[in-house]
Amino acid sequence: KNLSLSKARAAAVRDALSALGVDADRMQTDGKGAAAPIADNNSKEGKAKNRRVEFVKL
Repeated sequence: KNLSLSKARAAAVRDALSALGVDADRMQTDGKGAAAPIADNNSKEGKAKNRRVEFVKL
């Protein structure tokens, strides 16, 4: 469940950037799900921090 939500979030950001004129062929998306948290998932604040999108410029 978490992985599919993560992948959908990444795709939504890609689609939003594409709608703003960024070439979708120059973007790759990936979802990490529960595999790469940056905060503890035992609090609302931690869960919110883990619902993130990261950008890497290549």
